[in-house]
Amino acid sequence: MSTTIKLYGTPLSGHCHRIELALSLLGLPYETMPVDMRAGAHRKPEFLALNPFGQVPVIDDAGTVIADSNAILAYLGAKYDDGTLMPRDPVEAAGVQRWFSVAAGEIKYGPGAARLARVFGAPIDHAAAAAIATQILSLLDTHLADRDYLAAGRLTFADVAIYSYVAHAPEGDIDLSPYAHVRRWLARLEAHPRFVPFPAAADILG
Repeated sequence: MSTTIKLYGTPLSGHCHRIELALSLLGLPYETMPVDMRAGAHRKPEFLALNPFGQVPVIDDAGTVIADSNAILAYLGAKYDDGTLMPRDPVEAAGVQRWFSVAAGEIKYGPGAARLARVFGAPIDHAAAAAIATQILSLLDTHLADRDYLAAGRLTFADVAIYSYVAHAPEGDIDLSPYAHVRRWLARLEAHPRFVPFPAAADILG
């Protein structure tokens, strides 16, 4: 068992939630280290020493500092997983990496961006983000029509990478009701005994 991992981030970030969920699924002890983004803490020298890009999440694993949610998932999987959540099989591993790319692409610029526009008032074209969200949610729904999980026939970090911003798409005025297979997949993840909820933005912002 590792020492307690420090997770720098904010509960408002789906990228940070990915890592909290991964740590919980792996059964690893961790301590959340709040970064007040609204106060500009991510631009302070002490945080930039951890991640010069000024982005969360960042983890500190007994002195090993890793930034970027997908890089952190890859690190945690390589160091702590037995090949279940982060497959060792080349084909299964490629399948998970494919969904990491989707998380950094269509998910970020679709439901993630729509949420940024509606919840945080970010200067984002909501209509364009909604169009991307509709496209990727339709693809996800089709993909999940005959499978329980996104890759490898079981729960993997592919599901972890995609979950947070899809689950909270309604916060960006993206309706999930047309996507029955996606909603069943979300419920399946949320029923896992080690699931960690991603709090609603309204509960944090008030």
